[in-house]
Amino acid sequence: MRLEGKTAIVTGAGSGFGAGIARRFAAEGATVLVADLNGDAAKAVADEIGGTACTVDVSDAAQMQAMIAAGEALGPVDILINNAGMTHLPQPMEEVDEDLFDRVFAVNCKSIYLGAKYLVPLMKGRKAGAIVNISSTAGISPRPNLNWYNSSKGWVNTATRTMAVELAPHGIRVNAVNPVAGETPLLKSFMGEDTPEMRAKFLSTIPIGRFSTPEDIANASLYLASDEASMVTGVCMTVDGGRCI
Repeated sequence: MRLEGKTAIVTGAGSGFGAGIARRFAAEGATVLVADLNGDAAKAVADEIGGTACTVDVSDAAQMQAMIAAGEALGPVDILINNAGMTHLPQPMEEVDEDLFDRVFAVNCKSIYLGAKYLVPLMKGRKAGAIVNISSTAGISPRPNLNWYNSSKGWVNTATRTMAVELAPHGIRVNAVNPVAGETPLLKSFMGEDTPEMRAKFLSTIPIGRFSTPEDIANASLYLASDEASMVTGVCMTVDGGRCI
């Protein structure tokens, strides 16, 4: 019960890593706001774990402000997990549509800005809080033909460190988790096609020899969000089976 008495918001929690984080946090005693663009998926996870569902487009300021307010209604928000993300299909950088480029950066990057804009002032007032940004090994060791996704995750890693430095005097810790490709709905998008051959190609770059799982990322997020990590801030933790070595 490492999160007993704490309130957490998890974005993109209707599936994949976010659902795994929401489940683990609830099991550890947290009150969880399950936020997702897919309201039905959010409700399904919330009903399963005894949480509260929230439909939100994380790139929209008014919706993010409403999400933070919904979290505060459950109790002062102690933890924000910025997990919602998207990618583009593997293709040469110049062939990615401008609208898709804008959407990738809005979902992966602007959402973190908006979460900070509406939650950080409240956390500052309480002189406490933990923010965990779910980034990617793509921001550390990029794969070709995913250029703008890679770049957005590099932004997440830099933002995490700068947020950590600025917010540390206010008692707020900010860390990131950098997963390797995982068994989530985004996997097919990363690979371009989900075939045994493509899976084998991806797995050959991961020394441990498997994809990451929602449980792997939930365990790392749990540690970084918990009081056990009270001296840890500005860390971009790789959970990658050795891919970035």
